[in-house]
Amino acid sequence: MSKDQRLRGYYDEQLETLPWDEKKRILENQLQRAVMTAFQEAPAMREKLQEAGVGPTDIRSFEDLQTISITPKAQMRQLQQASPPFGGFLGVEPDKLRRIYSSPGAIFDPEGHQADYWRLQGVFFNTGFRPGDRVLNTFSYHLTPGGLMCDEALSGIGCTVVPGGVGNTETQVQLMAELQLTGYVGVPSFLQAIIERAEQDGKDFRKDFHLEIAVTAGEMLTDLSRRRLEEDYGILVRQFLATADVGAIGYECGQKNGMHFADFRVVEVVDPETGKQLGAGQVGEVVVTLLENPVYPLIRFGTGDLSYYEEEPCPCGRTSPRLMKLLGRVDQVTKVRGMFIHPSQVQEVIAAFPEIQAAQAVVEREQDTDRLTFRVVLGSSPEGLASNLQEKIRSVLKLRADVAFISEGDIKEPDKLILDLRKWD
Repeated sequence: MSKDQRLRGYYDEQLETLPWDEKKRILENQLQRAVMTAFQEAPAMREKLQEAGVGPTDIRSFEDLQTISITPKAQMRQLQQASPPFGGFLGVEPDKLRRIYSSPGAIFDPEGHQADYWRLQGVFFNTGFRPGDRVLNTFSYHLTPGGLMCDEALSGIGCTVVPGGVGNTETQVQLMAELQLTGYVGVPSFLQAIIERAEQDGKDFRKDFHLEIAVTAGEMLTDLSRRRLEEDYGILVRQFLATADVGAIGYECGQKNGMHFADFRVVEVVDPETGKQLGAGQVGEVVVTLLENPVYPLIRFGTGDLSYYEEEPCPCGRTSPRLMKLLGRVDQVTKVRGMFIHPSQVQEVIAAFPEIQAAQAVVEREQDTDRLTFRVVLGSSPEGLASNLQEKIRSVLKLRADVAFISEGDIKEPDKLILDLRKWD
C-alpha cells in the first residue's frame, strides 16, 4: 500500500473536520455530563469540587475547569493507598470492570467494557494503519495495559495483530520476516534494535522485509530517528501520545506537524505551579479530562508531560489544536524505554541492600536508545553485589540497568533519586 493511500481519509470525518468553535461546544456539553457523573459517582472527584467551592453545574466550559485542582499522576499511588483500590476516582464498582492493570509504581488502572475503551481506534487509523495490515505489537501484555490497549484498537479497525510484547529481539526479527508483517507498534528504539539485529544476521531489511508503517509511543521520537527509519528503510513513521490512565491524548496525521488532540477528551496545557491554562506556544503540563467515560471519570488528570500546542489550521483538514513536541517531565517520575520509573522504586531498590549508602538512577541517551545506570555509593566491598543489584532493579523497575560503583562526591544533584541527562533535538 502506498504512503498516500495510508494518509488519506479520516476515521470520523464529520467530527474531525468540524469547525473548532462548533466542536468545542460539543465537547463542552460532554464536559458538563462528565463532571456531573464524576460528582455523583466518584467520591474523590466530588471532594475536589467541594474543596473548590463549586458544584457540577458550575463547570460549563473549558475555562471553568481551572477552578478544579489537578490530580498529578505522581500522586496516584499515594491516593490509591489511602483509599484502595482506585483512590475514590472509580465511577463504578470494581466487579463491573473488564480488567484491572498494575502500571509501574504499582498504580492500578481500570478498564471498562465499552468498545474502544481507550479511544485508540481513530488514533491508529489516522496515523496510517489500514484494514489488512499485519502488525507487530511490542508493548507489554504483562500487568500493564499498553499491549492490550493497542491490540484491541488495531483489531477493531481490521488489522491482524502479532502480540510480540517486549524484548526477545531475535524472535521479533523472525516474526517480522516470516509473517511478512507490514506494521509495527512500540517504542522507536526497539524498532531500531530489530533492524540492527536483522542486519547483523546478514539480512537486507529494506529488501527482505515488508514493513511499511511504524506508529510509536512511550519514548521521544527524535528527528534523527524518524529520518533514519523513513529515508534509510522506507518506513512511514508517525507517533501518538497515550497513558494507561486516560488512553489516547494526541496523534500525528499525515502532515507530521504535531499531535492532534484526541477526541472525547479535553486537553489542557497549564502552568505546573498554578494550574492555570496557558495559551498557544506556551510550555506547560499536559492535563486531560475524560469525556464519555463513566467508568473512570477523571477530571484534570496531570500527565506530568511538558509540551505546548498550536491552533492554526492543519492542512490535513482536522480542526483540533496540536501538541507540538514533548519536552520532558514536570516531576521526577521519568519514562525510560516506554516504562515510567518512580523515585519510590529507586528507594525500594536501595532499601534492599544495607551495603548501599546512596544511589541514583541516571538516564542517558545513546544513539536513539535510552540507557539506565544505577550509580551506587557503598559502605563495603562491592564483590558479588552487582548481579544481585541488577536482578533487583529489573524486578522492581521492570527494566534492565547497568550498575556503576562510585564515590559519594561523584553523585550529581544528590537531591534527585532519578537524574535525566537526555538531550532531545
